[in-house]
Amino acid sequence: MKTIKVVAAIIIDNGKVFATQRGYGEFKDGWEFPGGKIEEGETAREAIVREIREELDTEIQVEELLDTVEYDYPKFHLSMDCFICTVKSGDLVLKEHEAAKWLTKETLGSVEWLPADEGLMEKIREYIQKN
Repeated sequence: MKTIKVVAAIIIDNGKVFATQRGYGEFKDGWEFPGGKIEEGETAREAIVREIREELDTEIQVEELLDTVEYDYPKFHLSMDCFICTVKSGDLVLKEHEAAKWLTKETLGSVEWLPADEGLMEKIREYIQKN
């Protein structure tokens, strides 16, 4: 099975988490944390900064790696480095996504997360609780 290596930004501001709804592809309409594929010669941290700049026209500060999710979709294996991030500058402009929401730890379950992202909810709640 092919492995796809990606990064995801868990953007947190005042205890709220930024969630985006996919606007294209096989998983269209599913909710996810924004991000994308790591390009050759790029570190995971460099990739997440670039992806958020491209997808959301925003500069982020990468705070820490929260988790690496390993998930088997029917056609590929996903390895996703998930970073806690904050906004340095920009307005989170949706260039590729259909919609976005700021969710509290209580409302994280109110959207239909893609399967790989769904497993992060408890760790995100714990992170928000501690910080």
